[in-house]
Amino acid sequence: MTYKIILNPFANRWGARARQGEIEAAFQAAGAAYDLAVTERPGMGTAVAREAAAAGYTAVVAAGGDGTISEVANGLIQAAGNAPTAPLGIIPLGSANDFSLMAGIPDRVDTAVNAIMNGQTRQIDAGQIAWGEQIHYFNNNSAVAMEPMVTLEHIKIHRIKGEMRYYAALVKALFKLKAWQMRITWDDGQFAGPVYLLSVCNSPRTGGFMMAPGAEVGDGRLDFVLAPEVGKGTLLKLLLKLMQGTHVEHPLVTFKRTQRLTITSHPGTPLHADGEILGETETAVTYQVLPGKITLLT
Repeated sequence: MTYKIILNPFANRWGARARQGEIEAAFQAAGAAYDLAVTERPGMGTAVAREAAAAGYTAVVAAGGDGTISEVANGLIQAAGNAPTAPLGIIPLGSANDFSLMAGIPDRVDTAVNAIMNGQTRQIDAGQIAWGEQIHYFNNNSAVAMEPMVTLEHIKIHRIKGEMRYYAALVKALFKLKAWQMRITWDDGQFAGPVYLLSVCNSPRTGGFMMAPGAEVGDGRLDFVLAPEVGKGTLLKLLLKLMQGTHVEHPLVTFKRTQRLTITSHPGTPLHADGEILGETETAVTYQVLPGKITLLT
């Protein structure tokens, strides 16, 4: 039994880099054989995970934050074909650890490794995104419109660090914000009109906020939150409610569960998955759930 560990040293603003010795010590204390790969660039975790799954490792372990987990999950799904993935273990080393927290993964390195060693698994869902000729997967959250727009602004800011960087990006995005004209269909409904926010969630929490309260990672459905164009004052109130997790109670907000969601947008919308920008001007995007696709070590 040999485990493949994929460590992202950039997680938690390079904080994960200092945890390598702790991770290896925990595996050694458990008497487990392992190979450890340290990623050097975005997307590398996907390729390493795909190769590890093909090589037949007992499990593939993502050591990092939400982005690391997403990269590893993508590699495992690509390798799995139509079957469930090889077992995915998680050692949370990120700044928010949204998915790990919602999935019940222990937050200490030693306890997370013990959970991996115990070998208990559960099947959880994945989301699939299709746009143009491309396909990508997410385990936590994806969004179009305002949410990835904030991410794009966040990437451009270099002089501000920490949480203030996110708030600065949000302010910049609000000044630039213009509604996207969208046509959206889901299992039992549809919407056509100007949209500010559309977030598609597998788990409840993203970016430290409870975007989709009550979402479950193994219920065979995706939860989505849709907010149309509103006055800037109402938008600010909605954002404050989002911080409290009560935004879904607002009468203008649509909060539903579905197996499939299709979107057309004019102008083209930015698109992200688990914090990674996939495109900036997408005119057609399709989501669908892959029930029980990921084999998660818990």
